[in-house]
Amino acid sequence: MNESHSASYAAAGVNIEAGYEGVRLMRKHVERTMIPGVVSDIGGFGGLFAPDLAGMTEPVLVSGTDGVGTKQRIAQLLDKHDTVGIDCVAMCVNDVICCGAKPLFFLDYIAIGKNEAEKVATLVSGVAEGCCQAGCVLIGGETAEHPGVMAPDDYDLAGFSVGLVDKPRIIDHNTMRPGDVILALPSSGIHSNGYSLVRKVFDVEHADLGVYSDELGMTLGEALLTPTKIYVKPVLRCMEAVTVKGVSHITGGGFFENIPRCLPEGLGARIRLDAVKTPPIFTMLQSAGSIPQRDMFNTFNMGVGMTVVVSPEDVDAAIAALDCGAYVIGEIAQSEERVVLC
Repeated sequence: MNESHSASYAAAGVNIEAGYEGVRLMRKHVERTMIPGVVSDIGGFGGLFAPDLAGMTEPVLVSGTDGVGTKQRIAQLLDKHDTVGIDCVAMCVNDVICCGAKPLFFLDYIAIGKNEAEKVATLVSGVAEGCCQAGCVLIGGETAEHPGVMAPDDYDLAGFSVGLVDKPRIIDHNTMRPGDVILALPSSGIHSNGYSLVRKVFDVEHADLGVYSDELGMTLGEALLTPTKIYVKPVLRCMEAVTVKGVSHITGGGFFENIPRCLPEGLGARIRLDAVKTPPIFTMLQSAGSIPQRDMFNTFNMGVGMTVVVSPEDVDAAIAALDCGAYVIGEIAQSEERVVLC
């Protein structure tokens, strides 16, 4: 039993005991994520990890950090907190995998107005689930109670991941050539970007998020809270099967900002609009907000959570290895225009 207690701190609005109880409740979730290499236990000052460097010639660490953003407001409105942790992990590990690195560990940070142990543990359960999907360990984290700064029910969830790749295996964008094929890895929905616009269009503060929609096949709240898909394992499989020339995580900025991040100078991506499989939530969003097509593709993933570029002869093998419903949406062309929707 922890004997730490400060009546003065409690009077200022910080419940130390709730923090200890939160750690106790989240332990079972953290333990689900354990993988070889973990040296430390939960509760220390730092998370220790001993990576397996066998067979590597030049090990390179790769890091990524992000948060859930204003999507977490939907979770607060619905009082459902077990999925946004998946989003938090996804936004980090999906970035790390873009250069070919395997995520090793993840740490989360929860700022909360009032520390409710069960709510914090539920948030961490989602983080743990995301780590399991990514094959990395939840090696540590922090919960900070912010009375007087945040409303009691408010919280902000962020984190970061560290991955590892052998330098010769870092994805080399300079191998890309005109005629190479762009594969789409389907998204699960809006993922975790553009929610300031989403919340405005759907007026979520006043809308009934629990009403079932035939168009969506679920309630609007469920559609908006669907967690981000994690692409780590499919991309790692693809890299084992074929030479991957480029990977882009389609986040904020949509196609126009993210696809060019893996393109060498002088090359552009030609995206065939009739090939893009767009879920109904985007159609509903565009219609309700009268949003121009260009803005949609410049803000949201439009059903494409990640793109992978491979040689034409490797398309079938890549799709089979990805094993996630990947399909062709375009090709690489000689072009000064970085992304062309055609």
